[in-house]
Amino acid sequence: MQITLCGASGGEVTGSCYLVETAKAKVVVDCGMFQGHGHNDDPTNRDFGPMNPAQLTAAVLSHAHLDHCGRFPLLARRGLNCPIYATPATVDFATLILEDSTKIQEADNARDNRYRRIEGRPLIEPLYDRADAAGLIPLVRAVPYNQLREIAQGISIRFIDAGHILGSASIEMLIEEDGQRRRVLFSADVGRWGVPLLRDPTPFEGAADLLFLESTYGDRDHRSNEETVAEFQQVIHDAVWAREKILIPAFALGRTQQILYHLAEMMRGGKMPEFPIFLDSPMAIKATELYIKHQALFDAEASELAGRRQISLDLRNLRYLQTGEESRSLNDLEGCAVIIAGGGMCDGGRIVHHLKHNLWRKGVSVVMVGYAARGSLGRKLIDGWKEVQIHRQMIPVRATIHTLGGFSGHAGQNELLRWFEPLAQFKPRVMLTHGEDPQRTKLAAKLKEKYAIEAELPAKYQVVTL
Repeated sequence: MQITLCGASGGEVTGSCYLVETAKAKVVVDCGMFQGHGHNDDPTNRDFGPMNPAQLTAAVLSHAHLDHCGRFPLLARRGLNCPIYATPATVDFATLILEDSTKIQEADNARDNRYRRIEGRPLIEPLYDRADAAGLIPLVRAVPYNQLREIAQGISIRFIDAGHILGSASIEMLIEEDGQRRRVLFSADVGRWGVPLLRDPTPFEGAADLLFLESTYGDRDHRSNEETVAEFQQVIHDAVWAREKILIPAFALGRTQQILYHLAEMMRGGKMPEFPIFLDSPMAIKATELYIKHQALFDAEASELAGRRQISLDLRNLRYLQTGEESRSLNDLEGCAVIIAGGGMCDGGRIVHHLKHNLWRKGVSVVMVGYAARGSLGRKLIDGWKEVQIHRQMIPVRATIHTLGGFSGHAGQNELLRWFEPLAQFKPRVMLTHGEDPQRTKLAAKLKEKYAIEAELPAKYQVVTL
């Protein structure tokens, strides 16, 4: 039995991918996009290391964010032909995410190739196309939470609610070979306690041989939800009264719905004048509709509000923008408005065009409400760059940039320790992934201090033998 870390290791946060091998099976757990590397012309996303997609016995997907599911169509292009297991909500959301990803890649690829023709450089192809993404659909198998399912000879899995986005899961994997049985746990992305709409994360219990634990924010705690919401409301309040345009780059799945929930709260309180809200993302619109489809997964408070359609009443000034023409019309919009557009790291989607047309302006607020990987446009804005490149054009940054890290869907340090607590007494082997080196180094120190556990910091393509 061995596991090869093919992504989200060696100090990388994105590109989640684990290859589990026994004498009779090869199973991949997640296969995500490396974000901040570019989609088409950077070789990082095309490299699977020792994994041969055509030889895989089964695949498992923890949730539908692009850094966990984004390269599955490339697996299909290279011969993947095995079942893919995920929760029912993840199946729906991943289908949506990958469909959108292909459209973005095709558009980005066409634009890049226009420049390449002018410059006399070789043309490039997108990572995959719509046919590759569509080819995954017959392979998908939906598995509910808390149901043990055999996925290959000697390998069974069970999903539990990770509380990260709707349908997200941590994964228990039972591996049997030559009379030996091992319990391997993948935290995937652990969510936070008390976040609107979502149920709290479910920790694992009992003994385990090996745990792959995410460490995206392993070095610090987030501000409390209450403080973050209060700051968000203040930012919106000040911008509205100053009649500013407010841009919110948001992941279409998860963060967008949370932001809409908080804007609804503001409207419900009656403490502010009404203002227009534009959801400028066809994918986010569809994701919001899927949230309604899967509202049985909501927490108690959101279930009660949804039952009496209160959020829809509060957001009566919300307008969905579907077409490119509708999106471009916002370039000339005067006065106050909130524009929520994908994507969250500002490396793709309609938010890029809004930033291109507005970053150079004063009287514009950009509210960063989520994580942005190293190298992404979003990280550059968070880090205070005074000039950024968009579509090969240098844009000065005169807009006001607000960073609200407390909206993160990832657990902070103490929340990760809280999630790990039931496992601590059994002293599993712990490997920290999904974190840059400063973050996972500090989490490793905390695990040693609190539980006397020597957590490991694996490198990319490191092989772990069970």
